[in-house]
Amino acid sequence: MNSNRNILVLDDEMSIRESLSDFLEDFDFHVKSAETAEVALEIIKSTPIHIAIVDMRLPGIDGNSFMVLAHEIRPETKFIIHTGSVNYHMSQDVKKVGVKEEFVFLKPIGNLMTFVDAINKLSAKE
Repeated sequence: MNSNRNILVLDDEMSIRESLSDFLEDFDFHVKSAETAEVALEIIKSTPIHIAIVDMRLPGIDGNSFMVLAHEIRPETKFIIHTGSVNYHMSQDVKKVGVKEEFVFLKPIGNLMTFVDAINKLSAKE
């Protein structure tokens, strides 16, 4: 049962954000979504988010900076990176907030169950 898990989907592409949010809701996750890091940070301030799925290239604050700022607000939040950048390399700051290479996924993801599996893995580590 996932109904006690709050998931945040941060992606500026509406179709990705909505399809992923809808998919995760089908698995009983409580899902919030945001199209910018600024909006996502407001959500993090008001809601305990367990796991955030984060796009890297965003208008305004980028995904890397978002994870560092979100970690300052809620250190217990874990992160999954979902990027279209094939050349993405995690910065030391992102590694310091606990992101592991195994939770970096390149777009497009053919099987959205990849996210459910990753969320369950991260949740098991709590």
